Amino acid sequence: MYDVVSFGEAMLRLSPPDYLRLEQARSFDVNVGGCELNVAVGLSRFGLKTAWVTRLPRNPLGRMVANKAREHGVDTSNIVWTDGGRVGIYYLELGSTPRPSQVIYDRKGSAISLIKPGEVDWPKVFEDTRLFHTSGITPALSKSCAEVTAQAIEAAKEAGCKICFDLNYRGRLWSPEEAEKCLSRLMGKVDILITTQFDTETVFGMKGSYEEIASQLKERFGLSVVAITLREVRTVLTGGWTSLALADGRFYRGKMYDVEIIDRVGAGDAYTAGFIYGYLTGDVEKAVACGDAMAALEQTIPGDLSWFTEEEVQKQLKKADLRIQR
Repeated sequence: MYDVVSFGEAMLRLSPPDYLRLEQARSFDVNVGGCELNVAVGLSRFGLKTAWVTRLPRNPLGRMVANKAREHGVDTSNIVWTDGGRVGIYYLELGSTPRPSQVIYDRKGSAISLIKPGEVDWPKVFEDTRLFHTSGITPALSKSCAEVTAQAIEAAKEAGCKICFDLNYRGRLWSPEEAEKCLSRLMGKVDILITTQFDTETVFGMKGSYEEIASQLKERFGLSVVAITLREVRTVLTGGWTSLALADGRFYRGKMYDVEIIDRVGAGDAYTAGFIYGYLTGDVEKAVACGDAMAALEQTIPGDLSWFTEEEVQKQLKKADLRIQR
């Protein structure tokens, strides 16, 4: 039924316009985004058939989130609708050197954090599905979310799906010790792990070069593919992006992109979308190339979601042309 199914939370993002501070704001730009939804959207825009599983309140804000997924062609028929809970919110204050951007979360009591085992028919969802994607954010939301995430991964494995997991550690949701205890139990069923050097060190205590960290992860958890994104923060609004992946005893290195940044949020999810697309339609080398190009492009637009096409990514892979496109 699906090329990719993802599972996780989406929130409303409220940002003051024109680089105003939150205290100065009289209005907000509204965006919808969340790790797993961002990935599903990116893949759908590339022509893959995707579905997003979540739990939303039966109210206008819940419908706003679902409508945004549908706008991009993501199947929402497996969303669990409820009369309880809420849509989480986060406030993003965009900075400029020397003032960094900052985020304030308001997500307690979100509808998905109240999800219970048995609310999603996972065997039905994964029937004829090629790949399942989720992240470390989802099990961090609540104990029941962790239980449902484990059930989803088990069901995906039984259905023969490839499983892609983004470590995505969030210190405001749980401690490194809690994350390590929970995620270590899940990693043995994961095929593709996407992470950063810093998240890996925080959660699993692994240190060393990028190649050494990738090798340690692969050896400890028996992963088929490990991808590590490498991000240079030069100033708040300039940076560099590349990645490397380890698979089949070989390291694959991506191109370094110099980026003039409009919005960093969602870059990692764009990478994951590009990586999965390249993996499902080619190989790990293509996955790294597509992931890096997607992540670089994503940082040039506001909002969490990717608004790019396969054709635009292919142009980046050949050679960026910075002239006005007429």
